[in-house]
Amino acid sequence: MREKILLHIMAFVFLVLPLKVFSDSTLDINELGFLSVNSAITPATYDYLKHNFSSLPKSTLIVLKLNTPGGLVSTTKDIITMASREKRPFIVWITPEGASAASAGSIIASAAHFIFMSPGTNMGAATPVGLGDDIKETDGRKKAMNDLTALVRSLSVSRGRPSEPFEKMITDAESYTSNESLKLGIVDAIVSTQDDMLSKLNSKLINIDGEQTQLVINQNVLSKFYEPTIGQRILEVIANPSTAYILFLIGVALIYFEMQAPGGYIAGTFGVCFLILAGIAFQVLPLDWGSMGLIIAGIFLLVLELYVVSYGLLGIAGIAAFVMGSLFLFHGDTGFISVQYNVIFSALAGVLITSGLLIWFLWKEKKKIKTGQDFFLPVGASGIILSKISDQEYQVKVRGEIWRAFADERFQINDTVHVSEVDTNKLIIRIKRNS
Repeated sequence: MREKILLHIMAFVFLVLPLKVFSDSTLDINELGFLSVNSAITPATYDYLKHNFSSLPKSTLIVLKLNTPGGLVSTTKDIITMASREKRPFIVWITPEGASAASAGSIIASAAHFIFMSPGTNMGAATPVGLGDDIKETDGRKKAMNDLTALVRSLSVSRGRPSEPFEKMITDAESYTSNESLKLGIVDAIVSTQDDMLSKLNSKLINIDGEQTQLVINQNVLSKFYEPTIGQRILEVIANPSTAYILFLIGVALIYFEMQAPGGYIAGTFGVCFLILAGIAFQVLPLDWGSMGLIIAGIFLLVLELYVVSYGLLGIAGIAAFVMGSLFLFHGDTGFISVQYNVIFSALAGVLITSGLLIWFLWKEKKKIKTGQDFFLPVGASGIILSKISDQEYQVKVRGEIWRAFADERFQINDTVHVSEVDTNKLIIRIKRNS
């Protein structure tokens, strides 16, 4: 009986275990792709990380250099979900010296396969707060804390780390130095240079989608930094929660002003642009839809400039909306739609040249006022008699406008007439029979 048991054990050791070892796959790393987040976690951060995670080759090991005071919980969850969906390893390196991964930053770090910290850095203080103040009990503080606690507990278990320190970051606002984090086992190492980090990573086993994978770092591994695009930098500014709230208030105020004094269109169109930017910042509008809205608003403003006297204000706003929408929508080499910046700015140059020629033409026509001619006045145009007020007074439709007209001869309704003179002071025209 003992011999049979010993035989089964030996068979398991020599047959099953080697199969398990050889079943571990390897991931050859030929490039280190460095991403940098050195600000609050906003929709701009998510857009920046999303496009790089999805576009970089699988042989590129993503290293996120993190230094953040925190940010939006919703955006943080989107980043974690995106990173998990891509099914690729990534590293969080809290650096440089003096940096911190506070609040949302520590939650993102908990989702990384490896966490490194530079000397003199810290991580923690992840208790959820509102805009400038703690979330009150009546505002769902307990619910938010329980949700985040469960999230970091799940992430910690899946990455093989102790979950209690991460939970205390949320429940007790604990913050840990690099040395304390290493003792607690929530970071993999304290590193000062890239070489130190590579020596800690080589031949490490990680769990990706339930499969053990061994990292194999190429000796001639390349290092490349992927900076945010111009559009992402602009979006980072407006996506700050306080800035987004101010944009929202300005947009509402401008639309209210337009409703109180309609007809100018300037306040209303400006208000719509501000609301679109606020919608993008609040993540109410998807970035692509919001960008398209800005482009359409920009074109509308440029057209409106021809009909509303704004002294160039609508034109400048239209150009700004068009450029910002284009920068948000097209991300160049790092985005899904590969449109280079020189193409965007060439299109903008075309719009500016066309607008300049049109303004020059209108200015040239404006000079004809002294000779009794004007581009905007219907002198020489044909019209139709709509109604008869008296024997010599009529209502005439000219160029889609209804004018009060006088004539030395009599006309019938629907007769075609010719505008010979315009009295700009009384806003009346003189007509004669169309020859």
